[in-house]
Amino acid sequence: MNESLHPALLPLGLRDILPPDAAAEAGVVARLMAVLASHGYERVKPPMAEFEDNLLSGAGAAMAKETFRLMDPISQRMIGLRADMTPQIARIATTRLRKAPRPLRLCYAGQVLRVKGGQLRPERQVGQVGAELIGSDEVAADVEAVALAAEALAAAGVAGLSADLSLPTLVPALCRALGLDAAATEALRGALDHKDAAAVSAVGGRAAELLSRLLAGAGAAKKALAMLASLDLPEEAAAERQRLASVVERLARVAPGLVLTIDPVENRGFEYHTGVSFTFFARGVRGELGRGGRYRTGNGGGEPATGFTLYTDTVLRAVPKPEPPSRLYMPAGTDPALAARLRGDGWVTVAGLVPVDDAAAEARRLGCGHHLEGEKIVALV
Repeated sequence: MNESLHPALLPLGLRDILPPDAAAEAGVVARLMAVLASHGYERVKPPMAEFEDNLLSGAGAAMAKETFRLMDPISQRMIGLRADMTPQIARIATTRLRKAPRPLRLCYAGQVLRVKGGQLRPERQVGQVGAELIGSDEVAADVEAVALAAEALAAAGVAGLSADLSLPTLVPALCRALGLDAAATEALRGALDHKDAAAVSAVGGRAAELLSRLLAGAGAAKKALAMLASLDLPEEAAAERQRLASVVERLARVAPGLVLTIDPVENRGFEYHTGVSFTFFARGVRGELGRGGRYRTGNGGGEPATGFTLYTDTVLRAVPKPEPPSRLYMPAGTDPALAARLRGDGWVTVAGLVPVDDAAAEARRLGCGHHLEGEKIVALV
């Protein structure tokens, strides 16, 4: 423990992002945020740390196990480093912007830090870009959230995009209607999350029959909806089914190129969601690009809301590598007005700080593909 660390060593799950990847990430974030802004979503910037009581209330309670905590030396109160930005946006909406007209459309971009990574996402620091539509319980709001996320990802260059829709409230509604106690419901949730058909069947009775069919019915939206329509569901669960069907129908019109699948029993990662939820994937890309869905602000009894979070690290893996910029070496003493004009023409200029005998060699050493001779641009061979 007393051995000195190598200066480049970082904690597990954290990393430096170097050139050109850092610039590529910034470009992706800018393209995503431009789409959100074009749809009327206004940007907010919450702090990296908040008082623990606020950060982990309401929707934030689901992230309690992922949150780093420390003592604030000034207030002598516990604070937490955000593990997700959605609860912060909900707090802003219900406090600082509580009098703003509804529906309220907010967007954000920033970094979050988590106690541990997962198998599919070992990173503990993750870049997020997201949007929240607060104050509407309409189906149109669910549709807008899914379609907006799809448009933003497409604008960033993601191809082969699909959205997997889910109803995290469906199984609890079924369990309540069937009279299952909390322990049985929790056991079923675990079995369904792990797609353990044998454990679901072992419950027996009508619960096993319905949930086994739900588990087996995941897949393409049309097929899954047909399966759901064939089930004799209790009133609350039937209402959830109808809302999902309405979302799928409208998405087919507003985002006809988006591939839709449905997993009616998926719950992991949607612990605080209260309605239609979704996860985005891209063909040939490991991990999810983002996720979102319906929830309530405050301590669960606040305003209805829906939104999504996109993960910049996964998005970067899903988009084509950007072309490197055209870097032009400018020998020391180059006229500043000439350098400014060349930058205006799209060149990235790298200024020499001292005179050199071989401008071409210096350009090559600094990663430039061209150098300036007088006012002439010369390509390296």
